[in-house]
Amino acid sequence: MKTEENLKSYYEEYDENGRLISKHGMVEYITTMKYIEKYLKQGIHILEIGAGTGRYSHALAQKGYHVDAVELLEHNIDVFKQNTVKGEQITVTQGNAVDLSAFKSNTYDITLLLGPMYHLFTLEDKLKALSEAVRVTKEGGIIFAAYCMGDACILSHGFNKGEIYSIIEKCMINDETFDTFSKPWDIFELYRKEDIDKLRAHFNVTQLHFIASDGYTNHMRKTVDQMDDKMYELYLKYHLTVCERQDMVGYSHHTLDIFRKNFTGF
Repeated sequence: MKTEENLKSYYEEYDENGRLISKHGMVEYITTMKYIEKYLKQGIHILEIGAGTGRYSHALAQKGYHVDAVELLEHNIDVFKQNTVKGEQITVTQGNAVDLSAFKSNTYDITLLLGPMYHLFTLEDKLKALSEAVRVTKEGGIIFAAYCMGDACILSHGFNKGEIYSIIEKCMINDETFDTFSKPWDIFELYRKEDIDKLRAHFNVTQLHFIASDGYTNHMRKTVDQMDDKMYELYLKYHLTVCERQDMVGYSHHTLDIFRKNFTGF
């Protein structure tokens, strides 16, 4: 499968685990964990789909929660297993977000889909991944779906790095509407909020939050990484204060759509 080969090549060379450890990367991690923690309860079961190297899965397992993880790439699974520590109630299996037939319906209290929507390029695959995430989640359970945003990439990669004309020539941007167009070899699919709203509307769910996971952080990476601890804490406080403001989300490189699976008949 060509898409899988592209992802394999990308993640074997990219330090995904390290990305979330830098100060600017930690903003996304801290924000995501803050919202996950809102819905943690004793005894719950968590599924992470597309778990990567396990940054979130291990953190939650180390808090005492039972976590099952699914990951497509063998390289990431190897790193995931290396990061496992004694006492974690955690499993990891190889699998694809668009086919979770190995997992029973209505099983998990929280389902994390924090990576797969980055790499799905057809409407059919996007809906399959969301459908599977909803299916395996209990009624009343919470689903977290992460996305990469197009306008943030236009600003940072296009204008800030001077690549805008090249991107237009490659037909990756409509230079009238500035809609973005990605193919599997581009690795990342890009969205606007209205695209995400349309996807969610296919399912019997209720949105709880839509947040800018990293806000403006990736536009000022060097500045954030050079902050002393006092200023960094103040920046985090600011970010967490504004991350649900809908006038801010389009500038974020990553967003997180959080919704509840409705009870049947609701």
